[in-house]
Order: sequence, then C-alpha cells, then structure tokens
Amino acid sequence: MVAGRNPQSPRQGKGKEESSLLDKSRAIDIMCKHILNAQVSIRSACCRKWFDCAECHQEQESHALLKTNEMIFACKKCKKCFRKDGTEFDESDEYCPHCDNHFVIDAKTPQASLQVEGDDVRMDSRMLKDDRVRGDAQRSIWNVQDGADRLG
Repeated sequence: MVAGRNPQSPRQGKGKEESSLLDKSRAIDIMCKHILNAQVSIRSACCRKWFDCAECHQEQESHALLKTNEMIFACKKCKKCFRKDGTEFDESDEYCPHCDNHFVIDAKTPQASLQVEGDDVRMDSRMLKDDRVRGDAQRSIWNVQDGADRLG
C-alpha cells in the first residue's frame, strides 16, 4: 500500500474534473424554457457552469454573463464537448464536429395561445371500447335462464 493514498478513493486528484463532468451531464438533460429546440449547452466563462441560453444564466446566477470570443459547447445529441471561436465562425461551424448535428437553427420560443381543449388527437377513436354496452358473461348451455328461448 502506498503511503498517503486512501484505498477507498483511487482517484484523489480528480474531484474537480469529475464534478464538472457531472455538472455537464445535468445541464445537458435540463431543458431550457426560453429556447424549445436548443441543440447545445454553452459553458459560461465567468462561473464555468452549463446553460442553454443567456436568459437561463441570468435567472440562475447573481452576476452578469462574461462575454468571450471562444465558447465551449456540449452537444445534446452525442453529449461531447467542443470549442468554437466566435471571430472565425463560418458555415461549417454550425455543426457538431463529432456527430454533425446542426446546432445553429432558428430558435422556437414559447408563445401563449388561446385554444379550445378537446379530445386527445393522438388517441384513435376507432379503438375505444364503448362502455355503454355491457358484454354478457360467458354463456352456457346449462343456464336455466337462457333455456326459454331455446325451447320449441
């Protein structure tokens, strides 16, 4: 046994790295309420936490977002990180370098609408059972009540 090492934790010096990976996986799974079709999470340079948009950072943190030219992205499709330089951003930089997911797309923002609530359109009405017609229990030839219609 090596002196100074804890046998329960073989990776002593990697606590910060593992916690940042856990933060990244949590941030990728959380959905943004400002942009409905966010394809990547962005790591903020000021607090080094992952957010889907600047509004999410503003809501969750008490400080202003630090603006930088180099951004770190985490793709939500393949869950891999990559860096992009904002000063040299061209058309090929709109895709994830690992899985070719197009992450620069028009954002869909939630909008209020007034609609009449009705039946669920995903439910096929032909497959619904009519509850008004009660199915008879299994009939038997030995049942006395059914015998009257079988007599002569």
